[in-house]
Amino acid sequence: MKLITNIHQLLVTGEYTAPVRGKAMSQMPHIHNAYLLIKEDRIHDYGAMLDIPHITDAEIIDATGKIVLPMWCDSHTHLVYATGREDEFVDRINGLSYEEIANRGGGILNSVARLRSMSEDALFEDASKRLQHLISLGTGAIEIKSGYGLSVEAERKMLSVIKRLKSHFDLPIKATLLGAHAIPSEYKDDREAYIRLIIEEMIPAFAKADLCDFIDVFCESGYFTVAEMEAILNAGKAHGLQPKVHVNQFNAIGGIAAAVKYDALSVDHLEELVEEDIEALKGSTTIPVALPGCSFFLSIPYTPARQLIDAGLPLAIATDYNPGSAPSGNMNFVVAQACIQLRMTPEEAIIAATINGAFAMDAASETGSITKGKKANLIITTPQKSYNTIPYRFGHHQIEQLILNGKRL
Repeated sequence: MKLITNIHQLLVTGEYTAPVRGKAMSQMPHIHNAYLLIKEDRIHDYGAMLDIPHITDAEIIDATGKIVLPMWCDSHTHLVYATGREDEFVDRINGLSYEEIANRGGGILNSVARLRSMSEDALFEDASKRLQHLISLGTGAIEIKSGYGLSVEAERKMLSVIKRLKSHFDLPIKATLLGAHAIPSEYKDDREAYIRLIIEEMIPAFAKADLCDFIDVFCESGYFTVAEMEAILNAGKAHGLQPKVHVNQFNAIGGIAAAVKYDALSVDHLEELVEEDIEALKGSTTIPVALPGCSFFLSIPYTPARQLIDAGLPLAIATDYNPGSAPSGNMNFVVAQACIQLRMTPEEAIIAATINGAFAMDAASETGSITKGKKANLIITTPQKSYNTIPYRFGHHQIEQLILNGKRL
């Protein structure tokens, strides 16, 4: 057993049966001067130091002046890819837009060409190094999408890599089929045939092989229409895949209401919102997810987090880690961005990056909060005056120690 003592602040404590919504996000449960007891890989007990149990055989970790919180839950990433796109980064500096780069053969299709020529073993090796790095930055649960293959063979290769990551890394990893990320070049004159390929071949085969947990579509002008998204989501649900969709990144075209109709677990991006989108989300179980790293890198608007939270909705935040529009998987920076750019309070940002992120990838039964029986996946910070310092000192390394499955890393 391990006993963490004299914790200055223990964050995100208690039981959670649903995502934290609206005003409740600003009331993060926490305990001052606390202890936390770990037994094997689980949180066994926690509370105020005044009530600490008498334990004689535990390894003692003194957290005087430090903050303990759950490891970050990153519910939207594209971790498996071939190589970076630094050349496009320079194109954007020189004035080209994301859409202009895509129209020149860059963007998603650039990543597709590179990934198709790369072996599964090489992809796995690179993805493993990336995931290990993200764990060192405090990520303790992660969702990973396909979408850089855009053929049956290449999408299967990506999903197989994610399955191998699940077997090699002992943390919650969720796989999402994003065959509808873009129309591949070989189908540019017959998009209906590619959509049939997703519906009739990819979804049945990959679901039967247990290669994916979710189905995703990039519902956006120039990519997939609302009607196309609905057809793909309907097929995914018929094979047991719950939707998690990209929507409203550049335009509001009605995708959110359609995603809610198909019981999407989450709708992600939301940089552009209209009142009808807010109304569609009210009363639903769909979780809005903001991706501020993408807005930062592409210099596009940020998700209007205040509008969502003030409407009584839950909100999660994630990195969107990918080689083209968000080449950073650092959740610490995303938490800071949530406060600086999305005008979220530190309490709201931490809730969004932990328990709400866990719900947004269906991992909340195992992680995302300091709850008895959940995995002991914990961040111990350097000495801090309060948790407000975590987003305030953006860019500084504030993690002193990580505990994953009850073991110190």
